Amino acid sequence: MPPVTDAPAARPVKVLVYSDDVNTRQQVILALGRRPHPDLPEFEYVEVATEPVVLQNMDSGTISLAILDGEAVPAGGMGIAKQLKDEIYECPPVVVLTGRPQDAWLATWSRAEAAVPHPIDPIQLAEAVIGLMRPSVPATS
Repeated sequence: MPPVTDAPAARPVKVLVYSDDVNTRQQVILALGRRPHPDLPEFEYVEVATEPVVLQNMDSGTISLAILDGEAVPAGGMGIAKQLKDEIYECPPVVVLTGRPQDAWLATWSRAEAAVPHPIDPIQLAEAVIGLMRPSVPATS
């Protein structure tokens, strides 16, 4: 018999990870893991390598967080972030991966809620994501 719990199982949070580089996508997923914080539900990742697929997924309304590689080519994550914020009503939070810490000002232009520089620091990325996701997850008692 399975254990009885008071709280219903939370649905996974869908996180879009965009980069033309499969290694960058894997670094993000490994850095965050299935559940970056006990207060958050599990993450389900949607790996994307092209801008049209990013837009398609974001338009679906099922994505809770987008992590976009600012160094991706031909479409960089900062330009995509700006487009998403301009075109999607109540756009989910966006984290932009910048080429270096000094590029954080560009992420401000893109209207991304957070910026994390390459090389990816798992602690810094997790802190940024947790900070963005905790307010949007319903409190449980």
